[in-house]
Amino acid sequence: MTAWITSMPFPVPRRTSCPTGEAIKVQTPSSTADANARRLAMAVGRGDEAAFRELYDRYHGRLFRFALVLGHGDESLAGETVQSVFVTAATSLRCVESEEHLWNWLARIARQQLAKTWRERQQHSVVVGVPDLPECADTHEQDSMLEENLDAALLAMKAEDRQLIEWFYFDGLSHNEIAERLSATAKAVSSRLERARACLRSTLKRTLSHET
Repeated sequence: MTAWITSMPFPVPRRTSCPTGEAIKVQTPSSTADANARRLAMAVGRGDEAAFRELYDRYHGRLFRFALVLGHGDESLAGETVQSVFVTAATSLRCVESEEHLWNWLARIARQQLAKTWRERQQHSVVVGVPDLPECADTHEQDSMLEENLDAALLAMKAEDRQLIEWFYFDGLSHNEIAERLSATAKAVSSRLERARACLRSTLKRTLSHET
């Protein structure tokens, strides 16, 4: 499984029959999501590669967005963080109680990895600034607030810049694929992406500095 992790690219309830006379237990979306999360965590803990792929497909996009906000727009750091989270999940994830519990577990690993990276940067360079992690516990509501900060930052950008960011980071398109969509060159796309990234980083830092 570890070999597959290093090559990762860079986000209906079953109907069962009941005997006559027995009450039918209705599965709500929440209970179904919780059951799926428990199943997934247990399967990953057993080393099931298919389950790990499902975990990755289901959460890598959200984790990247989350890490991008915590990293104040540093997309390289966000990518490294997401990679580390899934390496940890492959070796340490065992069981969870609910979908929210699973997400909080993944988010906590992301926070720990970011804090570790920033400490290492601080130790090895007096030039690199090390921002503080936002002070918040591992709760779904607070993590959602950070994701909302990213959404707000994206909405504040020009539509064409926002589209580039979404295509490249969230849809996984390459420079060449984006260039084909825009009838432009890959070099032009790279330059535009660099400007869009700088704008996103600036907006996120400004937003988070008002909340910390």
